[in-house]
Amino acid sequence: MTWILFDWLGTFAFAVSGAMVGLSRRMDIFGIVVLAILTAVGGGMVRDVLVGITPPVALSNPTDLMLSVATAVLVSVIYAYFRINRGSKQIAGFLYHACDTIGLASFTVTGALVGLRQGGPGSAFVLPVMLACITAVGGGMLRDLMAQRMPVVLRMDVYAVASLFGAFLMCLSWPTLGTAVSSWIGFLSVLVLRGLALHYGWQVYHPHPRRRAVRPFQRRKKQP
Repeated sequence: MTWILFDWLGTFAFAVSGAMVGLSRRMDIFGIVVLAILTAVGGGMVRDVLVGITPPVALSNPTDLMLSVATAVLVSVIYAYFRINRGSKQIAGFLYHACDTIGLASFTVTGALVGLRQGGPGSAFVLPVMLACITAVGGGMLRDLMAQRMPVVLRMDVYAVASLFGAFLMCLSWPTLGTAVSSWIGFLSVLVLRGLALHYGWQVYHPHPRRRAVRPFQRRKKQP
């Protein structure tokens, strides 16, 4: 039940963010639906293939797929009948980041749970954490590539790092606190860390070459 709750929540939230990216790129309804589906189920499909679940759950049980399509159509209809001004653009930006953050946190939980159930001795951290990150950021990367823009996870904000942090806390708490409590710990930790990063503008370290020191102005010597 815990997995289903976070799976549906993440699917809806990521479908909204994918549809909003499609709208911002002036796509038609088909393109908007495609981006919503990629964002919502793309990472989960990659995760399922990696752990040997074939066909992926999104294809064998099309609930998530249908939820993504319905969400994309709903967002498109609301957008068509909603007057856009400066205030509504701010609301849309807040809604996008909120849905993207909720989707990131929800799919971190579902990916980690799959890894914890599939993993054996020696993989108590590596498999769940990696599957959590792939599930959480994989769909967004596919969305950004289809929208012809650099994936957000590679260039800005504390994004994948938040997913890795939440999944790590889940793995720490899962043996003693159980599935339900550890899932909420992972979800809330991603939500809080990502929210703080957006609010305070936290960035992952960007390496830059050192600039050469500028020497003070020196008078040229007169030529004899």
